[in-house]
Amino acid sequence: MTEDQVKYFQTHFKEISSVDHIDLEKYAHDETEDLKFPPHIVIKPKSVEQISAIMRFCNSEKIPVTPAGARTGLSGGALPVKGGVLMSMEKFNKIISIDENNHQITTEPGVITQDLQEAVKEKGLFYPPDPASKGSCFIGGNVSENSGGPKAVKYGVTADYVLNLEVVLPNGEIIWTGANVLKNATGYNLTQLIVGSEGTLGIITKIVLKLIPHPTHDLLMLVPFYDAAVACEAVAAIFKAGITPSGLEFMERDALTWTLKYIPDIQLKVKDNHAAHLLIEVDGFEEDVLMRSCEKISEVLEQFETDEILFAESQAQKDSLWEVRRKVGEAVKAHSIYKEEDTVVPRYELPQLLTGVKLIGEKYGFKSVCYGHAGDGNLHVNIIKGELSDEQWNNELPKAIREIFQLTIKLGGTISGEHGIGYVQKNYMDIPFSKTSLSLMENIKKLFDPHGILNPGKIFSDKK
Repeated sequence: MTEDQVKYFQTHFKEISSVDHIDLEKYAHDETEDLKFPPHIVIKPKSVEQISAIMRFCNSEKIPVTPAGARTGLSGGALPVKGGVLMSMEKFNKIISIDENNHQITTEPGVITQDLQEAVKEKGLFYPPDPASKGSCFIGGNVSENSGGPKAVKYGVTADYVLNLEVVLPNGEIIWTGANVLKNATGYNLTQLIVGSEGTLGIITKIVLKLIPHPTHDLLMLVPFYDAAVACEAVAAIFKAGITPSGLEFMERDALTWTLKYIPDIQLKVKDNHAAHLLIEVDGFEEDVLMRSCEKISEVLEQFETDEILFAESQAQKDSLWEVRRKVGEAVKAHSIYKEEDTVVPRYELPQLLTGVKLIGEKYGFKSVCYGHAGDGNLHVNIIKGELSDEQWNNELPKAIREIFQLTIKLGGTISGEHGIGYVQKNYMDIPFSKTSLSLMENIKKLFDPHGILNPGKIFSDKK
């Protein structure tokens, strides 16, 4: 950006813009590794009209614009890698309406996901997608990344709940993408095109979500295994028995023990011979039905070598177990420099994926800590730097990551289940997609954003 362009914003949008060094540093990063890219200016608009005016000017001047929510992302989607304008949506923080008659909510994108969930729960309604960062992430970021979380195994991901979006296009035009209805066979589905597009096609300013009745009961069990691959095998067996849990999470030993050290107030015994645990939840409206489901799960698990199953006996114990699971990512990050991959395969292939990741680690000399949403085959692979040299970390590790992704594709999966591609995975997009598929995506981007100003440097590789 030129000085004159910065001055334009300071003159016309003085109250909502900042070039203060502290602000530029604050908005230079999200939760992706230790990456930082300071913008030239931070703007915090308060109205759709302001966003439209800002985008019109940036489009005419070809100024990069990076939309940002709570900046809790793990793929670098909110990093202003080309400088320019960092547009924070934090002032768009209001729930507009809860429609109890039609089980819908209309919200601005800067509402914290957990706050939205609690607001609809007061009405007996449920918005299921629950990423680990739900207590701090914004619903707009969830839509942009098509976030999932533990509940996705039963209830689906963010895309399954988005009915309609108000979006400001890169040229400043304001559109609605669909209609507030459950069925819509009217033209191309622009709503679902925007969901998961990582802020590269437009800036989301309003969101209409469908809701469902909130379950009244849930039961939770923690199952220790002596072999991590066997724990993964048990996952598919549970579903084959006709049970769909509302959460089925995998944590290998280090994921659990590192987290217990990170949050020492929670007491949970992990024996020396415990290699992994499954956290299994069932929910619904009739407690006796859930009890029978737990009994059936226990019968399935008798086929595998497990230690004694822990059944959560109180809400406090349930909350503690879920806190452990949700804090794993933070615990790993606090323990070491790391890179997190977001692999996903058909759930029956999960044991092969885990075994393959460990073999690739042996080949390249790295340790990995694995955990994730086993019920939908989503394995988070945290690669620990440990004793690796900078040369190995920067030059050899990308080869290892490529091999992990190639294995994932071979097993029928893909390279990101819920974190998105963003900045850190864009150079691996040639693995899941052909040149023709990538060209179609790039042309969609050009149609929406001919000057390439909106969230540049994301999704598509710089290597042509």
